[in-house]
Amino acid sequence: MKKIIIASDSFKGSLSSAEVAVSCEKGIRKVFPKCEIIKLPIADGGEGTIEALVSATNGRIHSCHVHDPLMRLIEARYGVLGDGETAVIEMAAASGLTLIEPHLRNPMKTTTYGTGELIQDALEHGCRKFLIGIGGSATNDAGTGMLQALGMKFRDIAGNLLGYGGEILQKIEMIDSNDFPEDKLAKCTFTIACDVNNPFSGPQGAAFIFASQKGADAKQIRILDTGLKHFAQLIAQTLYKDIDAIPGAGAAGGMGGGFMAFFNARLSRGIDTVLDVLHFNEKLQGADLVITGEGKMDAQTIMGKAPMGVLKAAQRKNIPVIGIAGCVDETELLNNAGFLAVYPIVEGPVSQEQAMEKSRTCSNIERTVHQCMRMLSLLHN
Repeated sequence: MKKIIIASDSFKGSLSSAEVAVSCEKGIRKVFPKCEIIKLPIADGGEGTIEALVSATNGRIHSCHVHDPLMRLIEARYGVLGDGETAVIEMAAASGLTLIEPHLRNPMKTTTYGTGELIQDALEHGCRKFLIGIGGSATNDAGTGMLQALGMKFRDIAGNLLGYGGEILQKIEMIDSNDFPEDKLAKCTFTIACDVNNPFSGPQGAAFIFASQKGADAKQIRILDTGLKHFAQLIAQTLYKDIDAIPGAGAAGGMGGGFMAFFNARLSRGIDTVLDVLHFNEKLQGADLVITGEGKMDAQTIMGKAPMGVLKAAQRKNIPVIGIAGCVDETELLNNAGFLAVYPIVEGPVSQEQAMEKSRTCSNIERTVHQCMRMLSLLHN
């Protein structure tokens, strides 16, 4: 083995993707001490994306005060990549469902204002390229709160200024962009990590598919869907952009559509977006093997999660891929998908709590990869 790529997602609740890579490297070095090893911490555009990309590019983490979905002041983080101009923002950090107590969740009221504040802070720090993950949201406001934080105003038929949340959508009759920094944003690029294909409104749209898990009842879902359809029509009339039926426009309560309409954003699958940022295809050149993984590998893995994105990229260059995970299910399905082999790392019967202990997970990964390399060494001798 002359070159091995390690590109694993985190083992959630146990190790970051960077820590997984370090343990894999130790296992490899015991058998192939002179092998070139490239460690690429990855994520699928959701939780852990900031840490993975900041680590991989020698970037930095920024913190700032923003408003949560109920307009309460909180501290949130975003990443700036090593190029100094690319911001990595997770919508969930400012507008996420986990930020709100269950009994207060209500997408009629919740707003994406805090996500707009994160974008504003990144703009002020010189960022002009944006990679934004929009999973885990608490909102169904089509990004209106984000736009309000950046200076846009929404008015009703009488010209009155509207407040925040999904409930304003059906009342919007005027979009006031006088204080919106259109010129500055026109010089920026926005790539949105999005893994759903739902349209903006309708039976498969943002409200009907996702609003109930954010706290909406049946009546509120109908109101929210009516609001989304109305807002889409207003956008078509004023911006000449028809976003209503575009796949992904309904992601994150219509946030996908908001980004496409007002930022000319490009939607991309989360893992594909991350791999592009890392120049993964270039890194694969000359590799003999790729090791990937996540906490659990099963049928969900092949539905577009991080290891599957790694596998597809490696397959295009005919490079074999091995998977490791804390738990493996549907092994045959994973093999048929293209993984050369998949290995569960847990040794012996232990409790889930014990299996997820950090030190134990590190040693289990190192041991599993070491054993795998011993087998591969026979084939390379």
